[in-house]
Amino acid sequence: MQDEILFEEKQYIGNNKWAIIWRTVLAMFCFILYYWSENPKPVDVSVIEIPSSPVGEDSGQLFFLMGIILMFLSLLLIFVLHIHTKVIGNSLILEGLWTSRKVKIDLGSIVEIKKVKYSKYLLNRPVYNLHFKNKIRFFTQGNDALELTDKDGLKYRIGSQKADELFNILTCLTPKNQ
Repeated sequence: MQDEILFEEKQYIGNNKWAIIWRTVLAMFCFILYYWSENPKPVDVSVIEIPSSPVGEDSGQLFFLMGIILMFLSLLLIFVLHIHTKVIGNSLILEGLWTSRKVKIDLGSIVEIKKVKYSKYLLNRPVYNLHFKNKIRFFTQGNDALELTDKDGLKYRIGSQKADELFNILTCLTPKNQ
């Protein structure tokens, strides 16, 4: 019974909205510069005049290659695991990328569990074990999070795609609810 996985969730770094938008903007910039280098003549539009290309013809091919590499990198990052959340026995285990340490939270020391919105912002960076404003944050994607407070007053904010399911399991396992 102690080794049974009660909850499991995998969050991949390529699914984060902030990262997707950032890589897409960079790739589009590269493709626009490629197009501009292939069509270097100035264009007179009714409102503005677009000058000739400041880069040489060989640079345009480099921008095209960089755009393709950025799009390929975005595709590969969809398969890179960022946070693996598990509830095993009476502990919550968070495992991160290759060099990240495993974080194990004993549910016996948790005094309060709240379901909250992760942040007031629409786009959030993925973080793992970030100590900021008296909270330890874990987030990859989504809008919902759980805020766990332990006996020492330390707060953990854990972003999850399955926040309702995780909340139900954790409330059943905390000492005051048993």
